[in-house]
Amino acid sequence: MEGLVIDDNRNTADALQQMLAVIDLPARVAYGSSAAISLLGNFVPQFICLDINMPGVDGTEILAYLKREPRLMKIPVVVVTSDDQPETRARVMRGGAQAFLIKPVTVDALEGAMRKAGVLK
Repeated sequence: MEGLVIDDNRNTADALQQMLAVIDLPARVAYGSSAAISLLGNFVPQFICLDINMPGVDGTEILAYLKREPRLMKIPVVVVTSDDQPETRARVMRGGAQAFLIKPVTVDALEGAMRKAGVLK
């Protein structure tokens, strides 16, 4: 099982990748939406940790793309963002995300979100 972390902030993306490794969930990293779209052209991850606020194509647009692509639509998505607005949470959950976390994230919170998303039993 290999997932994908999508975040334009390299430090945050790398930290999420390391936290996922702690809970035995290896993941690749895409530093931003363009890199993610390119990678998703030939890689179907088992789960995605997705930032919302990114330049260019933002996380809500990536989520919409994932949910309309037949080969990607069933991938569990955990949104990890600094945007703590209730409207943002509601919008991404309606858009198909399985869990929503506010940065900064702990390993325990990430593990809980992965369980909620069905990635971990």
